Amino acid sequence: MSIVADFLVIGSGIAGLRAAIALADAGRVIVLTKADPRESNTGYAQGGIAAAIGSDDSPDLHARDTLAAGDGLCLPEAVDVLVREGPRYVRELMEWGATFDADQSGHPALGREAAHTVRRVLHVRDATGRSIGQVLWQMVSTHPRVQVYGDALALSLLTRDGRCGGATFLDREGRVDDVSATRTLIATGGAGQVYRETTNPPIATGDGIAMAFEAGARVTDLEFIQFHPTALNVAGAPRFLLSEALRGEGAWLVNQAGERFVQRYEPAGDLASRDLVARAIVREVNRTGAPVFLTLAHLDADYVRSRFPTITQACRRAGFDLATDRIPVSPAAHYVMGGIETDMCGRTSIDNLFAAGEAACTGVHGANRLASNSLLEGLVFGARAADAMKGSTVQASLTGEAGEPFLEADAAATVPSASDIRDVMWRDAGLVRSRLGLAPLVDQLSGWRAAVSKARAAAPSDRDLRRVASLVTVGLLIARAALRREESRGGHFREDFPQRDDIHWQRRIADRL
Repeated sequence: MSIVADFLVIGSGIAGLRAAIALADAGRVIVLTKADPRESNTGYAQGGIAAAIGSDDSPDLHARDTLAAGDGLCLPEAVDVLVREGPRYVRELMEWGATFDADQSGHPALGREAAHTVRRVLHVRDATGRSIGQVLWQMVSTHPRVQVYGDALALSLLTRDGRCGGATFLDREGRVDDVSATRTLIATGGAGQVYRETTNPPIATGDGIAMAFEAGARVTDLEFIQFHPTALNVAGAPRFLLSEALRGEGAWLVNQAGERFVQRYEPAGDLASRDLVARAIVREVNRTGAPVFLTLAHLDADYVRSRFPTITQACRRAGFDLATDRIPVSPAAHYVMGGIETDMCGRTSIDNLFAAGEAACTGVHGANRLASNSLLEGLVFGARAADAMKGSTVQASLTGEAGEPFLEADAAATVPSASDIRDVMWRDAGLVRSRLGLAPLVDQLSGWRAAVSKARAAAPSDRDLRRVASLVTVGLLIARAALRREESRGGHFREDFPQRDDIHWQRRIADRL
């Protein structure tokens, strides 16, 4: 079956839905989503959405915090777009029906998270992403010019002469179909499932990044993976995210002796940026040989339970009371700063192919994303991509330097399982890296990728192989970039090159086939 549309959106998170709403004014829109249309990384964003709307805040201050968190690698023009356009799009959400928690005067109750100098995080208790997603989904699902295909697994992009003309996908009956579209947007979210330990849902396998790369698009900054410091660490329980908003409201990280320890390693203590807190936890565990914990026992118990009902329930299912117990935590893969390289309007290196949200890389996050900037990014750049998709074709202006050619390995290796890939990525390309682990990892992943490509050619409609192909491709891109960058910066830490090196490495490098 061949479907014809003006616009194709792959993904149903905040970036994809916001784009679909805007695109529907200009033509027929098809949205492909591989799970339930309401299931995406957006729904797992607990903390909130950052925007400079407070009386003590400004876009300039928000930009300063974003640049500081990005550790010298943010693209300033992307940051400027985010912080200046963000408040307008957040107010638009409120006009569409988003109801954020309010203070006694009726204004949004702004929370604070790590590396923010003021309170600027709008929230809906601890389920902000899900609430925003519901508002956008309601608008998309009732629009007569938007058709959503659920349980539709995108397989590959349709390209010819350097232009994208849509995508093939596997429908819920197992048929391979295609959508022909004038413009295509990849908004498939992140790739946390590349790692054994992650806060991301099972759908976050990096499909969009892998598809774009396989079609010849440039990808960049994939060495920069954000490991959230506080995921629930209980054997047999899901690695549930314990939002940074907990520490913003006063939660402490303590060791087994009950001592606050982060300031031993970082002057900003519990509210240092995520990469610093995550590594402080690793260092403390190595020093003591014991686990670490998050505690809110010194705060008002009723307030804790009412402010964080979703996290309270998750902890209760694991046998803990969030308000009174010490909750065991450890870092887990959370967010990909890199992705498909785009300009400020979502244009990629392939004509008529656009990307937005976590799957894209504008350079706005640099080496480390500021907390609660992710939902804002999806909102702002999803809208901007839609505006560009409705306009005339303009060649993208990209900033990443070209890396070395990507050489294909032979297919002598056996096809790995998803668990095989996730285990080796956590071991050798996780929070602490070195050439000793990365060099053989690149070789291993290269062989695996070649074997998977051969297997997929024989079974193109195999869903499991599509998942493994995405994981091994994105894993290889991460490992290759991490091996190349011989310094430590933001979410990328090399124990053999532990210092930031602005002379040689204050630059972004793009990969493509």
